[in-house]
Amino acid sequence: MPDSSPSDAHAPGFIASWSGGKDSCYAVMLAARDGLRPLRLLNMMNENGKISRSHGLPQELLRRQAEVLRVPLLTVPASWADYEKLFVDALVRLKADSGATEAVFGDIDLQAHRDWEEKVCAAAGLTARLPLWHGDRMGLVREMLAAGIVTVITSCRADLGKRFIGQKLTLALAEELQALGVCPCGENGEFHTFVVDCPLFSRPVELPPMRPVRHEHYLFADWLC
Repeated sequence: MPDSSPSDAHAPGFIASWSGGKDSCYAVMLAARDGLRPLRLLNMMNENGKISRSHGLPQELLRRQAEVLRVPLLTVPASWADYEKLFVDALVRLKADSGATEAVFGDIDLQAHRDWEEKVCAAAGLTARLPLWHGDRMGLVREMLAAGIVTVITSCRADLGKRFIGQKLTLALAEELQALGVCPCGENGEFHTFVVDCPLFSRPVELPPMRPVRHEHYLFADWLC
């Protein structure tokens, strides 16, 4: 894969919708490869602001990623009722603060997600960029691993079992998930990941101890941090 390091200070910049997982990370890498600079990271949290709404990650771990990525992170507490308004408000604020012209998302092929992202970007005066769009799902996993993304599974459907929580995503594990009828990218929400290292990080993220816990139909890593 070509060099994915951030571009020079005069290159156009973007805001990354940053989940902490492999897809958003790879989208940032591909945008950087295309000559754009990541200027800000945005993550929507639950109402109390303690864990991310998409992946159930504690704010502390997201901040550790931002530190080694060397890109400022904005976390925004939100309920589902005010999620869209607060997301647009955050985009407007980050655009004004950074001068970004685009927002980067890691979605692959869910049209409803793309429609929403283009809608909120238009409201904020930004262009939505989806570098992974219509990529082959298993092919993208291979690309991510080959590109140097190291990631662990932090949540999954409860029926998959606790053994997946905390596991490093490898090609063999992705193939095992696919054999179980699970999208190897988890595009349908079957599992989520946390990126521990990638070429854009200055050093790997140190993970605290964890234990798997169940919440309704999902298992999550309960990080002791």
